[in-house]
Amino acid sequence: MTQPRKPTTGPLQGIRILDLTRLLPGPLATMLMADMGAEVIKIEDPNAPDYVRNFPPYQNGESLNYLSLNRSKRSVLLDYRTDQGRATFFDLVETADVVVEQFRPGYLAKLGLGYDAARVHNPTIIYVSVTGYGQTGPYAHLAGHDINYIGLAGILGMTGDTDGPPVQAGVQLADIAGGSYMAVIGTLAALTARQQQGVGQHVDVSMTDGAMPLLQSVFAMHVGQMAEAVRGAAPLSGGLPNYGVYPCQDGRYVALGTLEPKFWAKFCHLVEKPDWIGFTAPQTPARRDEYKRQITSLFVSRSQADWVAFGTEQDLLITPILDLADLEHDPHLAARQMILSETHSIAGDYQTIGVPIKFSVTPAHPSWPAPTLGEDTETVLGPGYQRNRR
Repeated sequence: MTQPRKPTTGPLQGIRILDLTRLLPGPLATMLMADMGAEVIKIEDPNAPDYVRNFPPYQNGESLNYLSLNRSKRSVLLDYRTDQGRATFFDLVETADVVVEQFRPGYLAKLGLGYDAARVHNPTIIYVSVTGYGQTGPYAHLAGHDINYIGLAGILGMTGDTDGPPVQAGVQLADIAGGSYMAVIGTLAALTARQQQGVGQHVDVSMTDGAMPLLQSVFAMHVGQMAEAVRGAAPLSGGLPNYGVYPCQDGRYVALGTLEPKFWAKFCHLVEKPDWIGFTAPQTPARRDEYKRQITSLFVSRSQADWVAFGTEQDLLITPILDLADLEHDPHLAARQMILSETHSIAGDYQTIGVPIKFSVTPAHPSWPAPTLGEDTETVLGPGYQRNRR
């Protein structure tokens, strides 16, 4: 019997997580914790494995979406809807610290696998439930996706131009910021509470609730009845000419972040436009648009590379807006190891996003590529597996 593989570094070594999640929010959360050293056992129903395994693009028949969300984990096939499967699941619960699940409220309880059943087997177990709308409330049992959650949370309504429709973000904000990140935060907070108080608990992560802190500044404007609390007018999302996106001569774009008066005044001086300093005062929408047109006429006179070099040399918060193909070539992202190359036993070589948090004493890094379906079933569930680790 081969010995189960385990992470060998990271601040979460010694924490065992049973991962029942699928698709994006839960799997990303558990992968982040696996990269940080937690022992994550991904449990999949043999009759309905993680759906993301079927999502393109594919490389040698393997989903790159699946590979990008499930590294550093072990894969176990377990039909937990059967009596034997439930018994085996609870055997694992007895040795685990955390269960992360992403089903609709009450689904696991109907199967006899909910938090109340699990804590009979392990009173200190922590159940983290990631759902769209939470475990309670009138929308709790509704289906949803990221676009629904950011719409309900008010984020979609604040995104776009003042005179245009709401604009979808290029990434899944609620899924990741409201789901993945909040699940990690909730897990770590519950582990801390258990260490201090000796209790397990059920952690209710709503992706809608979790996305709402993204509104902190604009909601304060709304409460204060400021005119800027509308789509496209908030200072940091289109309302300030000196803080925005501008096209360059070569058709590429830069981000101008001269928010503080000292940076904006320095910019105006260096581009010989001292009369622009007043552009940052409160203005009517028409005047603000005119100021943006004047600034645009300046930026289209030079290439992106020229503006970036100028911004870097003068410390003026001018950075390139990179396309995805540019990321691996950026020297800073490379120095931070944010684009990694991995080799999968079937897919072969591919690139993926790196570990976003750096630890000085307990470094976090991917332990191995995403497992194939059921790759670790024998070692985890076989007779040689030591269940009682405590």
